Amino acid sequence: MVVNQALIWIVSLLVIGVGAFVAGWIINNKMGQSKIANANAFAEQIIADAKKEAENMKKTGLLEAKEEWHKAEIQFQTDTQRKREELQRSEAQITGRERELDRKADILSGQEKGLKEWERELAGKEKRLKLRDQQLSSIIKEQNVKLERIAGMSAEAAKRLLMANLEQKAKKEVARMVKEIKDQAITEASREAKEIVTCAIQRCATDHTVETTVSVVPLPNDDIKGRIIGREGRNIRAFENATGIDVIVDDTPEAVILSGFDRIRREIARIALERLLADGRIHPGRIEDVVEKAKKEMEEMIKEAGEQTAFEVGIQNLHPQLIMLLGKLKYRTSYGQNVLQHSKEVAYLAGLMASELRLDVTVAKRAGLLHDIGKAVDHEEEGTHTQIGLELAKRYNESPMVQNAIAAHHEDVEPTSPISILVQAADAVSGARPGARRETLEGYIKRLEKLENIVDSFEGVEKCYAIQAGREIRVIVNSDIVDDALAEQLAGDIVEKIESEMEYPGQIKVTVIREVRAVDYAK
Repeated sequence: MVVNQALIWIVSLLVIGVGAFVAGWIINNKMGQSKIANANAFAEQIIADAKKEAENMKKTGLLEAKEEWHKAEIQFQTDTQRKREELQRSEAQITGRERELDRKADILSGQEKGLKEWERELAGKEKRLKLRDQQLSSIIKEQNVKLERIAGMSAEAAKRLLMANLEQKAKKEVARMVKEIKDQAITEASREAKEIVTCAIQRCATDHTVETTVSVVPLPNDDIKGRIIGREGRNIRAFENATGIDVIVDDTPEAVILSGFDRIRREIARIALERLLADGRIHPGRIEDVVEKAKKEMEEMIKEAGEQTAFEVGIQNLHPQLIMLLGKLKYRTSYGQNVLQHSKEVAYLAGLMASELRLDVTVAKRAGLLHDIGKAVDHEEEGTHTQIGLELAKRYNESPMVQNAIAAHHEDVEPTSPISILVQAADAVSGARPGARRETLEGYIKRLEKLENIVDSFEGVEKCYAIQAGREIRVIVNSDIVDDALAEQLAGDIVEKIESEMEYPGQIKVTVIREVRAVDYAK
């Protein structure tokens, strides 16, 4: 009985379990179908929305494409119209040129015909002249025979007398012809030279600062002078020994003077003294240290000056030693003119004239910049600065054209290229311009005396005066001995003698004055 009840319970539980499983499966199946239906509906909605959006984007793209095509079409039409107008203008210009060429061809054809006619006329005139020449020769022979018979003088004697009478006239005629030819040549040469030189000078403007053999160092007060001198003068002696420059401490208020011919040493001394004054410690040991530092700084300044100069002029690939030598020229003067500024000026002028003549501007500038490089070491080596400069150019592999320009700029050797001639001209322009150079009083007076003595040696000169600091000589001649034509020839002879016997910067103008006075008396 108990067993049966248990079986019944078990069977009941199984039936309940199976029923619950079947019921759950049915419920889940219905829920899944509902979700699938919902998902399908949602997907269909998304697809519909996507189709609408795609349709809208398609319509928008078509509109934008049509608009872009319309713009491109308008641009194409505009470009086509512009090119068509340009072609029409070019065609009109070509047509005009063709007409001009046709007109010139017609003119040349007419001129050619005229030349042929002139040639025929000249040939006829030449024949007639030859015939007349023969007739005149026969007439002259007959006249000579008659003259000899009338005058009782042979033709040879008459010829000698005629030559003697005409010799003076021939000299005057030759002088007149020489004057005319010379005036014409001077006019043409002066026009071309002025155009080139004035163009170069107009575009070249540099400032010049000339220092003499002394430098003035300002002091904060006069009490510092005693510290500069030191006990029993030990500080000033140590400073002078270290720099090689004389220190002058006098009554000049709040200043001391550094004196020396070597501008580099003087500049080192100036830098060292200013640093000592700023530091306040002045004693022999400190002086030596500061002077050594100033020397090193000076080397850097020299190098920087050379590099800056090469950069300003536009010269590249210079040897480092040449750059140092260029920097040293900043502290070198010639007739009071700063050599570095002079070299830069010559480089500018030579380059500008070379550009006017269609020559190599770079080589002209390089030759002009290095033409006085020998002056950087001419106090250390024997020889002229041109010889030293030539050796330096060879040593540092400068081109033969630059070497010749350096050697020939004072006419020590013959120039072998137009660049050398331009460097000579630029050197003369830079050195001869007013205020560029100065000379000592004694040399100045001797040069003027020699100039006047040369002019006085010519026949017919009554008085002469050197003016414009020796850049012009006024010559007054005797009007009975020298006429107008011979005055021109005398000026040329004086110029040749001055050029052969004197050395001078720039040029000397010779002015010959011939004055005729007619005097009579009323009685």
